[in-house]
Amino acid sequence: MTSIEPGLVVRNGFAEGPLADAALSRAYRAGQRLAEVQEQASTMTDGQLRDGVYRALRRFTQEQPRTCQVDSLTALIRRGVRIDWPACDRLPCA
Repeated sequence: MTSIEPGLVVRNGFAEGPLADAALSRAYRAGQRLAEVQEQASTMTDGQLRDGVYRALRRFTQEQPRTCQVDSLTALIRRGVRIDWPACDRLPCA
């Protein structure tokens, strides 16, 4: 077990602790939001779709996502490509 900082340790290649739990929770909620946006994409304007993608990514990263990333995902969704955002129960570490 390696302690990275208070609230985050690495054990057997996976992060554990309150900080890891928070990151997993953000990933799960972002995936849910992205799935909702994709289901409603056909009824949304381009601006609404882009905003939905932006909000999903921002929820995950907790920072402003790159414009090119938002635009790319928005274009894929508009073309009907399904974006999967799997969330696992453990946070792997490199």
